Amino acid sequence: MSKGTPLAKLRVGIVDLVAKGPTRSLYARLMNANLASIMPQVLATWCEEAGHDVHLVCYTGLENLVDELPDDVDLLFVGAFSQGAQLAYAISEMFRRRGAVTCIGGPHARCYPEDSRKYFDYVLGYTDQALLGEILEDCQPHRPIGQYRSAAMQPVTLPGLRQRWKFIEPTIAKAPLFKMIPMLGSLGCPYTCSFCIDSVVDYQPLDFDGIRDDLSFLLQKMKKPTVGWHDPNFGVRFNDVLEAIEDVVPPGSIQFVAESSLSLLGEDRLQRLARNGFRGILPGVESWYMLGNKSKSRSKHGMEKVEQISDHANLITRYIPYLQTNFVLGLDCDEGPEPFELTKTFIDRSPAAFPGYSLLTSFGRAAPLNLEYQEEGRVLGFPFHFLNNNHAMNLKPKNYEWIEFYDHVIDLTKYSFSKRAIWRRLKANNGGIPRIMNVVRAISSEGKGRIEYYTMIRDRLKTDSTFRDYFEGQSTELPQFYVDRVRSDLGPLWEYLPEGALEHNPYEYLDSVKQNGSHNGTGSGTATTPPARELPLASH
Repeated sequence: MSKGTPLAKLRVGIVDLVAKGPTRSLYARLMNANLASIMPQVLATWCEEAGHDVHLVCYTGLENLVDELPDDVDLLFVGAFSQGAQLAYAISEMFRRRGAVTCIGGPHARCYPEDSRKYFDYVLGYTDQALLGEILEDCQPHRPIGQYRSAAMQPVTLPGLRQRWKFIEPTIAKAPLFKMIPMLGSLGCPYTCSFCIDSVVDYQPLDFDGIRDDLSFLLQKMKKPTVGWHDPNFGVRFNDVLEAIEDVVPPGSIQFVAESSLSLLGEDRLQRLARNGFRGILPGVESWYMLGNKSKSRSKHGMEKVEQISDHANLITRYIPYLQTNFVLGLDCDEGPEPFELTKTFIDRSPAAFPGYSLLTSFGRAAPLNLEYQEEGRVLGFPFHFLNNNHAMNLKPKNYEWIEFYDHVIDLTKYSFSKRAIWRRLKANNGGIPRIMNVVRAISSEGKGRIEYYTMIRDRLKTDSTFRDYFEGQSTELPQFYVDRVRSDLGPLWEYLPEGALEHNPYEYLDSVKQNGSHNGTGSGTATTPPARELPLASH
């Protein structure tokens, strides 16, 4: 195939990596199929509209991935979070050996474009239909270093549920208890939090008539469906979105779950959300000492902020049965036991709220604050496989020794998911599904599983000098414990993991800025910072 000469019809494979490897956790069985990303479905729709054959795979960790992957493709797209990077690299190598051209997009490509270019022919930033058309037309190997491509901005419009349905339906069929349909009302974020992956993506509401059409279509396809809004801050255009819902959705016919800022959730809005079927809200608290602009607590700190946020959480659960409050552990403002004890107080004061904990993690180019961490020399080179906000903290804590920090994390996790806390949460929750989900999460990988994992890491830090040296940055030799875990998770794909792909330069962002004199660009293609979506945090 000569450059610039398109094939009449390409065989296109698209892989959405929800999981980084096989899992049998109860929570994964219930929820992973509901965590499918929207953009792989969008690419699949655009590729079909361009006349190509498309095979989309959403990997939830429950399937045999080797059996699920398409056998023979000309062009393979992989969408991945950083926790799935090693799996993505192995898949790319396997398909390259078969003669395919490979592309990566999604949060990992946004955060680590330089590393991704070593293992893919194309690394995609902002991706619109025109850029996809260029990739389909070119469709050439670019090796040993792939091309970075980005549009000037996020797409103005995206294919709706009607266009994406053939790719949504097989994925939600894997969800056994309830099926959540992914939707977007906006892209980017209007806030400028230095720790957040979406803060560098311009806020852009999508077409409200498109939302109306999506919801009308969904009511034709499913009886009382659940919609999961993927917006990082649902409700910034609150009245416009709620009017679109109220125009076409009879009360009680669709349930909704959304991320939102506490600052957007006054009682009048909570009442309106409840009337329109909102059953779950996931706001960020993050810290008791800082990051209060999204929770109306900018001037409050410590116990005063605990009391305010707790009262607000209790107000929310009067109207919305499922509330997850998100916290970041290990922030630079934290010191000693107090931040952990304050969180315990919040749990006691607001028993209905499910606490979601993330270890502070720096994901490459994801957030402006990450450049400061690299300048301070605090970033560790943990394999991407463990960068999922809980299996590795790749930043040396500013105010804690490692063992001290893990002792606090273990203690808080045990307190949060003790029998007493689970029982109080169960009694405080309203509705069958919120109760089931909170119990499952507490006794599965998020509660019991993390306690066991954190305890194992803490014990190794105490007894294994290679562990301590790696965590302290005194050695770059990866402990065998982590190598064995990646090998186990990749299974038969381990043999395809390219040499050196377990390692990366955790200071590549800083090196690029020093070399190019700019925070943007990756040394190839359009000089714009790649986009992000999905998870919050100095991370993703």
